[in-house]
Parts: sequence; structure tokens; C-alpha cells
Amino acid sequence: MRLALLATFLLSAACASTHPSPRPNAPSPSTPAFDARFTGRTLRFDYVHCGTATEEHVAPAAYRLEGEWPGSRTRLVDDTDLGKYRFRVFDSATKTELFSRGFASIYGEWETTGPAKTGWGSFEESQRFPEPKTPATLALEKRGDDGTFHELWRGDVDPASRFVDRSALPRKGEVIPIRENGPAASHVDLLVVADGYTAEKRGKFVADVKRLTDVLLSTQPFARNAARFNVRALFVATPESGISNPRKGVWRDSAFGLSFNAFDSDRYVLTYEDRTLRDAAAQAPYDALILLFDERKYGGGGIYNLWATCAADTEPAAYVFVHEFGHSFGGLADEYYSSQVAYESTGKHDVEPWEPNVTALLDPAKLKWKDLVAASTPLPTPWDQTGYDAMDVAYQAKRKAMIDAKASEEASEALMREVKTQSAPFLAREPYFGKVGAFEGAMYEAKGLYRPEADCIMFTRNPTTFCKVCERALERVIRSYVE
Repeated sequence: MRLALLATFLLSAACASTHPSPRPNAPSPSTPAFDARFTGRTLRFDYVHCGTATEEHVAPAAYRLEGEWPGSRTRLVDDTDLGKYRFRVFDSATKTELFSRGFASIYGEWETTGPAKTGWGSFEESQRFPEPKTPATLALEKRGDDGTFHELWRGDVDPASRFVDRSALPRKGEVIPIRENGPAASHVDLLVVADGYTAEKRGKFVADVKRLTDVLLSTQPFARNAARFNVRALFVATPESGISNPRKGVWRDSAFGLSFNAFDSDRYVLTYEDRTLRDAAAQAPYDALILLFDERKYGGGGIYNLWATCAADTEPAAYVFVHEFGHSFGGLADEYYSSQVAYESTGKHDVEPWEPNVTALLDPAKLKWKDLVAASTPLPTPWDQTGYDAMDVAYQAKRKAMIDAKASEEASEALMREVKTQSAPFLAREPYFGKVGAFEGAMYEAKGLYRPEADCIMFTRNPTTFCKVCERALERVIRSYVE
């Protein structure tokens, strides 16, 4: 449903700042078509996404001018068909589509939880797009049960109007270059944002960023594309180390509001302060965000075309960093199916998932990664799911007991190491290990959904590589930024 707001509300919601304007970024190559339609700056649309499990609204909040547009200036209309939602920009006069992006959202996850059945939720969201030279029509669409997109909200914006906040962005923290390989428009610009780091830990933050991005860019397909990535870090000091952990009664006034226990899941880390984050991040060009927080406790999260989060000091931090970036950058689904999550299953698998690494296998002859399956590999692909489940159920029971007992991180990590010594060789013994097929059990469902390989970064903490399907999906997204 649509929820229109008066223009006066947009004006009053706009932010003001007396700080000097941020330094312009290095010039990026443009095309005549881009220059004819866009100013070269970035326009941000802030809104509130709210509703219940059965009712959904979008409430516009503000339009905000940012710096130079960091994305591609040739591939502006999204052709990936990824995301639960889609944002589109049209020229108001000609109705020509100028820009689009698929995405997922916190709201899109929240509406599948139990609390959404009994009450309302509201979440800040934003969409960034190149500033048009002429009035534009914006549309937010949602993927329906039939797998196709349906319009959720539509509105108009005149970039030259008084309702667009063109004041200088606030200067918050310090932008630190880590890897500079070329113009933003032809590179993937990754910005790693600090939360829960005190001023004394600036050096540690920079070292953490270098350590973890080195691992990411040593993992395929990022490794062969490392020269097409720019990496920058945004350091914002906080008075206290760490972030909030409600289950242990720990509360921190961190820079961007990161907290464990999102959706009452112990390890899930999100922030609900999107506008604060976006204002700070706009000081640097970015296509993708990773929020790195100074914590020993295992945790993180990743939502497609939103951002990823990762604890810097947990033992498997490098794994979490790469896994969560797979979600946020490539739209990859979790391939595990037994971990505790807040989402409630519908039990319906009659529509193919949009995520590129999970299938409902409705027609094996039309499997979306069929070209990677050897003729000798059966579909569905047999594996000892019963044996794996018996081992994993025991692990999950131990893990839950440790969470309830507020066990130390050292004890939790010892349990993770223990399960690796069992699960890694178990999966490696599978007759179709290392081959692409359709292995039942994926995306929080033991039955009815299938993953491409027996093991992958998106399934367990065992491997250091993505499966072939995930790798290809990530490569495709990289190409959409650099070509």
C-alpha cells in the first residue's frame, strides 16, 4: 500500500549542517548518455519501511544530496533479477527507466518473524542513485509469491526543488585509504566502517581492515578481480569498546548502533540507525559497506545491497567477513538449514527462490546452474543427510545450552573447532563432494530446497572457497560494477 506524505514533512525532515563540504572524489569517466541525464552527484532517498506480517507501508522521509556517484555510469539498469525488492527511477516526462537496483532489507526479514504477526515494526531504509537533471519518478517494488515484482510505492522528486537537502554533509570520523586502484565508476568501492573502537584503537582498526580485506581479496572470485577493488576505511571513535549484547545485559553507546541479538538471534548483528550510517559513509565513495565491530564474541550479518557486519576478534572472523559479504554483495543465501533463526517457514516451495545458490528443483531439466552439472551427477544429488543431521543436531543442542549459560567465547570457539573436526571429513567423504548438483537442505529448510555442492562457505565454516555456483554469481555482480 502507498502512504503519501506532504512536501512540508519532507522539508522539515531534511538534515542541516554547517560543516564544510567533503573534498570531491577523483574524477570518474563518464559517457555522453550518462552526462546527458545525470549531474554526476548522488541523490539519496530516505524512507521508513513499516507494517506487519500482512500490511506494508512506505513513508518518505527526506531526499539528500551526497558526493560524486560512485557506481557504474554505463550499467545503470539492473539485469540480475536479484532481491526481494527492487528500486526504480524513471524520467517523469518520457517514462524512460534511468536506474534500478534489486535489494533486500531488514523489514523484509522482520515480516517473516513471529512478532510481525502480532504487532508493527518500522525500519529506516534508503536508496542511492545518480542525481537526475530533470524531475524523476521513483518506484519501490516487492517480489510476490509468484516470483514477479509488484509495485509497493511510487512518488516523484524534482532534484532542483527546495525539498532536496543540499547542505554540506557532516564530517564524522576519518576516511583512511587501504587500496586505491582507480576511478570509482569502473571499480568496486568497498568501505569498511568502524563501530565499537575507541580512539586508542585506531591502529588496531586499520590492521583489522587490512587483515580481513586481504582474506576477502584472496578468495575467488575476488582474488582474480582484486585490482578492480578500491578499499577504504571509515574510523569513528566511540567512548567504550564493543557493541551492545542484550542477552548478557551489556549496552554500549556505539557510533552506529550495532547490537547483537537482532530478531532475538544471539549472534545476529544489525543496526537500525540507517540514516546516521549513510550520512557518515557519504564522506567516501562506496558501492558496498561492511561494518566491522571491536568484539571477541562471534557474530555478524549480511543483507543484499544493504551492508554486512562482522566481529573483528572472534576466532573465525576471516570466515565470517567473507561469508557475510557473500550475502550483502552477491545476494547469496545461507545454505545451512539447522541453525537457530527467527524466520518462520511457510513450508511452500512452489516458486524458485531468487537467490542464485538455492533452488526448489521444480524442474531438474531447467535447473538454473544446470550447465555446471556433469552428466553423471544425479538430480537431486544423494548425500548422507541423515548422518549429517544427527551430528549437527547434537552440536546445535550444545550451542544453545552454551548461549543460555552465557558461556565464554573461548568455550564457544572450542565447540566450533570440535564440530569442524567432525563435519569437514564427513562431507569430504561424500561420493559427489566437490561436484555441482542439487543437495537437499538449504536456506533454513531441511526439505524442499537444495544447494549446489555438498559444502561451501555459505554452508559451513569448513571451506575457504565458495562453491562454483556461488563463485559465478559473485563474478557476475563484480562485472556489473566494473564493466
